[in-house]
Amino acid sequence: MTKAIALFSGGLDSILAAEVVRRQNIEVLGLTFETPFFTAKKAGEAARQINLQLIVDNFTADHLAMLKSPRYGYGKNMNPCIDCHTLMLKFAGKKMEETGADFIITGEVLGQRPMSQNKQSLFVVARNSGYPDYILRPLSALLLEPIKAEREGKIDRSRLLAISGRGRKPQMQLALDFGISNYAPPAGGCLLTDAIFTRRLRDLFSHAEDRSIRDIELLKYGRHFRINENSKIIVGRNKADNNAMQTLVQENDLVLYMADFPGPQVLVPYGGDEFIVGTAAALCVRYSDAPDDQEARVMCESGSTSTAINTKAAAREDCERWII
Repeated sequence: MTKAIALFSGGLDSILAAEVVRRQNIEVLGLTFETPFFTAKKAGEAARQINLQLIVDNFTADHLAMLKSPRYGYGKNMNPCIDCHTLMLKFAGKKMEETGADFIITGEVLGQRPMSQNKQSLFVVARNSGYPDYILRPLSALLLEPIKAEREGKIDRSRLLAISGRGRKPQMQLALDFGISNYAPPAGGCLLTDAIFTRRLRDLFSHAEDRSIRDIELLKYGRHFRINENSKIIVGRNKADNNAMQTLVQENDLVLYMADFPGPQVLVPYGGDEFIVGTAAALCVRYSDAPDDQEARVMCESGSTSTAINTKAAAREDCERWII
């Protein structure tokens, strides 16, 4: 029986691509990826809906190495779409070989994304993956050159499609024809397209502070303040931030909180000197319910040691100057 590996994001295009191939009595195995920047949640939900077996691969180490120096650069923020998709296809090719599958499926639609899904970009991605003759784009296959599986008759090319452009009407009609009514909107879930997150990530990389995955996870929470070349302070914005930050605390961090007023949790990753501790305490007061013009007591914990600090709120202009 013919087998295929489908790159499966859980979006409508990847669902339809898998279904178009499965309807030719071809066994399809879904493959999705997760990193600190995107999860497999949407893919998992969609796979359950269409009863597709799904493999989740965490390729964070390879993804980070690519992200710091993408061959084809970034999109609007720090999304290296061409290099990222190439990496995914490399992994898919290895999975194809491991499982004895015959080809790889993607949900790409020619012209849907002007920069990363034009004919030249699709060719470059396929070539650089190392598997150019094994990558099938079922939704636009009739607009592209046939791959090996088509030439060998392992899949009927005449039953593939010729969808192109940014419109969604052909896919929505196809979903209706297939009886698929519940699918996620096309908006992506990649944090590398988020302006605030990527500003923080650039700062992290520029200060060589990505010592662990934990440091990237922290970028998702709180307000981040760059105090100097060696120190950053994170201030929780709400209870959810405070709780999430608490789960990421390490032994050599400093954790600060208000002693007598409601306020945020403040985290100094990897600790800091006396100036940094004082600054963190002042930021804690600034974003608490304590009066701006009076000293308030802040507790500072480091490991099993706890110290009380009396300080006033940080100046607003300093907060504006430090915030990332």
